[in-house]
Formats: sequence, C-alpha cells, structure tokens
Amino acid sequence: MRIAFFIFVIIHGLIHLFGFVKAFGISAVEQLTQTISKPFGIVWLLAFILFVVAAIMFAFKSSYWWLFGFIAVVISQVLILFFWHDAKFGTIANVIILIAVIIGYGTSSYYQKYQKDVKTGLQQAPYFQGSELTETDLQQLPEPVKKYIRYSGSIGKPKVNNFKLIFTGKIRKNEQSEWMPFTSEQYDFMETPTRLFFMKATMKGLPIGGYHCFKNGVALMDIRLFSLFKVQYMDGTAMNLAETVTFFNDMCCMAPPTLIDKRIKWLEVDGSKVKASFTNNNITIFAWLYFNDKGELINFISDDRYSADAGKKLPWSSPLKDYKEINGYKLAGNADVVYSYPDSDLCYGTFKLISVEYNCKAIQ
Repeated sequence: MRIAFFIFVIIHGLIHLFGFVKAFGISAVEQLTQTISKPFGIVWLLAFILFVVAAIMFAFKSSYWWLFGFIAVVISQVLILFFWHDAKFGTIANVIILIAVIIGYGTSSYYQKYQKDVKTGLQQAPYFQGSELTETDLQQLPEPVKKYIRYSGSIGKPKVNNFKLIFTGKIRKNEQSEWMPFTSEQYDFMETPTRLFFMKATMKGLPIGGYHCFKNGVALMDIRLFSLFKVQYMDGTAMNLAETVTFFNDMCCMAPPTLIDKRIKWLEVDGSKVKASFTNNNITIFAWLYFNDKGELINFISDDRYSADAGKKLPWSSPLKDYKEINGYKLAGNADVVYSYPDSDLCYGTFKLISVEYNCKAIQ
C-alpha cells in the first residue's frame, strides 16, 4: 500500500508538469485547451516539486511528509479551480492525498506527544550506582536469577538505567477478533519507573495508533483510529496496577541487569522458579519467574494484571522463546502474552524483538 501511494503521488505530481510545459511553450499539450501564463506555469512547476518532495519523504517515513503534501494539495486545488475545464478531475486525486495527509498529521502529532515524554525520561538521573555489573551485585539474588543474568551476558557490562525496545507482532481483543499486525517502540526508565510504549497497528486496513504511558505508578492507555479519534481509553487504579506488572515484566524479560533493583523482593524459590514482588509508589505486585536448565527465563506469571475484556484480574503470563544474541546480550527473540480464563487460555498478542538499546542518551 505504501508503494502504491508513493507511485500515485508521483504520477499526480508529474501531471502538473503539463501546465509548466504549456506555459513556456516547451511542447504542445493537447490535453490543456486553456491558455496558461508563465507565472501560472511556475506555480504548476512548484506543485510538481512539492508533490515529489512529499512522496519521497513519505517513502523514507519522515514525520513531516504530510506538511509538504498539504501545501502541494492546496496549491494544486487552487490551480484546478483556475483551470477547471481542463483539470477538474485532479480534484479526485487531491481528495485522496488530503485524506492521507490528515492521517499523516494525526500520526505525527500523536507520536510527538510520545517523543516529548521520552525526552523528559532521558533527563532522569542514573538509578544504579557504579559503572559495570559485577558478581558482587548479584550476591543477594536467588541462584536461578544469578544464572539467568550470567547467561544473558550482562556481567562486566554497564548497569542499565534505561532501555529502548522495538517489536513487531500482532494483537487481538479476543478469540473472535481478527489479529492486528503492529510495530512498536518503547522506552523504559529506571530511576522513576517509567514505561512509554507507542504502537502502530492496522485494523481492517485502517491505521491505529496506541500509546501506553506509565509514569511512577500512574498509567493510561490511549488507542486512536488514524491516531486522531479515540476508540479506547483506560486509566485509573486497575490500569496503574496492570502497567506496574508490565514494567516489571520488561525488566525481567528485556533487561536482566535491572534485576539487582532493591525495589524487588525475592520471596520464594521452588526449584527452577522464583517468586518476586516489585514495589513502587505504594503499589506492590507479585510474579513467578520460571527458568530452564540453560538459565533462560521461559515464563513470567502474575495474578495482579487486570483484563479489560473480563473486567477483573486474571492470571497473566508471557512465555518466552528463541533466545539469541541481540546487541551483545542473549535475550528472548519471541514472546506471547496470555490471559488465563477459567475455561481456557487466550493468547492476545505475539511480540518479536527487533532491537534493544541500553543506556540511551538521546532519542534514537
């Protein structure tokens, strides 16, 4: 679809060259019967340039392609009104491009809200003292957790004060819903626990923007059609608890070095599984961590996460698999997210880890 739209805009832009060609007598343009002055010819050329620039910026996923597209559409439509007899059908193309421009604007402005929060997060002071993670830092941890941290390749590397994750995957509301493909970007910050998750998804061919914002125990989820129109919004106590679970899950699954955090209490060890609590801003959640013989974390299960669909807390898990080396660390390449209902389990999301960056200094 992106390629088709790119070609469409380029072709529409090229058509504007006819006005420039006729105005300057470069070639006969039989399709245009009205006289075009040279000043108008220059405006036709300008519209062509703007459409091409907008198409190229769109192809390279620039956040501001919509601005050039909007200016191009306005200039183009003014020209069409002046030369209605010959150019009226160009209005159809302009309407199509304008719709895409509105969607592009919504996505850009919504994404900038997320980026503003990320910039604030990047100003947090380092939470963990010292430079590199050592065996001394692991002394108070249960053996399965120590083994996991060693297996991940974290020893001798910088302590992690923030991290950025990029995923692709698919999500759905329930078993009757269609899967929605998505890409996501998120930042987690440790000093003041913060999780900023921005998602771009597609539902029935329509673009959906989603922003999960968790700051020091206060969370919201805002899902928007075209990144403009709210289709789902959640906040409040249940959301705060759920996102505290998710933040701790991020630490366990994607940032093993952070498990030295003193806000974690290691409560019980039963063979290769460990029970832990995580407390922040007077909110405490509990989870069981399951490990295999290699030292890999293979599941995370908590009873403290609310299901919006069920309207109550349900056992929530994130089974992990396909460990691989990413940016010098061994991490799970794929994970599911699952709610356990009394009669069955619902896998409502799958995540494939594309990249991870630790200790970001600026938006990347």
